[in-house]
Amino acid sequence: MARAASEWGFFQVTGHGVGRGLLERLRAEQARLFRLPFETKAGAGLLNGSYRWGSPTATSLRHLSWSEAFHVPLASISGRTACDFGDLGSLRGVMQEVAEAMSRVAKAVAVALAGSLLRQEAAAAAFPAGCDETTCFLRLNRYPACPFGAGTFGLVPHTDSDFLTVLCQDQVGGLQLIKDARWVAVKPHPDALIVNIGDLFQARRGLSYSRDMHVTCGLDYMTEFLSRDCSYSYLLS
Repeated sequence: MARAASEWGFFQVTGHGVGRGLLERLRAEQARLFRLPFETKAGAGLLNGSYRWGSPTATSLRHLSWSEAFHVPLASISGRTACDFGDLGSLRGVMQEVAEAMSRVAKAVAVALAGSLLRQEAAAAAFPAGCDETTCFLRLNRYPACPFGAGTFGLVPHTDSDFLTVLCQDQVGGLQLIKDARWVAVKPHPDALIVNIGDLFQARRGLSYSRDMHVTCGLDYMTEFLSRDCSYSYLLS
């Protein structure tokens, strides 16, 4: 794991304990969510206005992300501050289950990677307790068929600015990363989760792993669990 993180900044994890049935349930709910009319998805009420689409600042097709997504803080999935799920009450329960499962995976990966570089005590200290759930997100993505063909991206080339991303890819394929100036396609694995090292992991004192530019082309649905704060202790609780 540490070697893959150092050389690629990406790796696939199997035996992670997240059941395929749970992920299939989320995918079914996700499909229902994205089938809603655009006006409903983009409205401020549904999921507290967490809907995103395209690239508002794009000036050409090369800068356009042909995608839509819901970017939901964990704190908004359940509890007193939970957001409005409209008529999609079953989506809330599935998202909560997935978030809890992905949190366990992210915690295990983060501690393992830190422990390969630091003493165990220092690795634990790198992830103090008390993380704010608003810094962790569950992101539901959809990449619809694009009429413009070659030259248009689902997501434009980028690195992730977060700490760690745990990704559930569908079987369509389309995720690519750059290695030694060459784009490499990530072959889907039905039972694997993909872990991506983010910029904030690099920023942690004493931690040094690769974070490669990557791009998304031609995927259908994808689910990400993202941690966006330096303290990430929620993932360790």
